Amino acid sequence: MRLKKFYYKKIKSTNNKALMHIKKGGEKGVILAEFQTKGKGQRGNKWISFKGNLFMSVFFKIGNQISLNKITKINCMIVQKCLQKFTNYKVVIKKPNDILIKQQKISGILQETVFKKKKKFLVVGIGINVNKSPKIKKYPTNFINFFTKKNVTKLQIFKLLCISYEKKINQFK
Repeated sequence: MRLKKFYYKKIKSTNNKALMHIKKGGEKGVILAEFQTKGKGQRGNKWISFKGNLFMSVFFKIGNQISLNKITKINCMIVQKCLQKFTNYKVVIKKPNDILIKQQKISGILQETVFKKKKKFLVVGIGINVNKSPKIKKYPTNFINFFTKKNVTKLQIFKLLCISYEKKINQFK
């Protein structure tokens, strides 16, 4: 199943833009932003968005009965497996939805569900520190290119994630 791609230079939040597309009748797609001013993290936290990093949200219909635990596991595994292709370091999932290398956060995932005309939709916001990471007191962070032999671009990661979601989308039914 092909995802329709939407590109924005600067927006508040990729998740908010995905929710807007669903509200307007969009069934599936992926939002990519060059920069976001109000990126969302878990529990109302802000995702710090440095230029050059990856900010995207995937949205699509899901089954009404699928559990949040299963959704979270699938999303984390998709991001983990994609990032693992670019590094020899072990990429691990820190529950519930962080991706780490050497105990340093390089990616976060924010999931939101919404109903529109009795259909359930999932929005998966993915932030990946590609070239720069924020300094956060609570936990160490880093960026994927710190752990690669050849610099990877956010577009390479984006394309791989899109392909992965297009292949795995039926697991969300």
